[in-house]
Amino acid sequence: MTKHLLMIEDDARLAAMVAEYLQLNDFSIERVGDGVSGLNRLRQPPLGAPAVDLVILDLMLPDIDGLEVCRRIRSLAGALGQTPVLMLTAKGDPMDRIVGLEIGADDYLPKPFEPRELLARIRAVLRRQTETESATDEHAVLRFGSLEIDRDARTVTVAGKPCELTSYQFDLLVTLAERAGRVLTRDQIMEAVRGRELDAFDRSIDVHMGRIRAAIEHDAKTPKRILTVRGVGYVFARQQD
Repeated sequence: MTKHLLMIEDDARLAAMVAEYLQLNDFSIERVGDGVSGLNRLRQPPLGAPAVDLVILDLMLPDIDGLEVCRRIRSLAGALGQTPVLMLTAKGDPMDRIVGLEIGADDYLPKPFEPRELLARIRAVLRRQTETESATDEHAVLRFGSLEIDRDARTVTVAGKPCELTSYQFDLLVTLAERAGRVLTRDQIMEAVRGRELDAFDRSIDVHMGRIRAAIEHDAKTPKRILTVRGVGYVFARQQD
């Protein structure tokens, strides 16, 4: 599928040359001449306009500089804020490159450049984006039989039905599920969730485990998912219905 690129560049001659080359290599491209127009195109695309797959962003623009444009792109909500950005600049100062990458640019190409190098960098950035999205999709949801734990949405379902868990209980469940098949002591569980800004719940961990079981087990009195290892702690079963 053809990828659509947005070029934010005030040099119309350079933009035309780049557009011609990229179109020959199966990209569609549109150009705006300043940062505000570029941000507006992302925020409020015209009716029927294609989604932007990557932004080619000049550092030196007539209104706001490219660094600020990149910051604002990264602050956009949802997928828009994750739009890949490749920055262009006529400056040779390595600090510009460092600052650009630190504020969220995916790559950086100094002017003058060969169109072939720009093409190679665009393809590399888009490839990394695809690989990252695939990895995120694959690992965001933990599945054990009919039990699904969506770490991004912070939801738990059994056979499609939502389970009511507190934030504490959700993090406890994720801690166990991520280590399925490993016996964890109560101290190990508490240590694992400490980085998630939870309160220490020492002895009450058993109470929370009971409530998690009530939410996700078919029969909380004879659990099949979260098992107690007497005198040690708990283990989350790998194989489940």
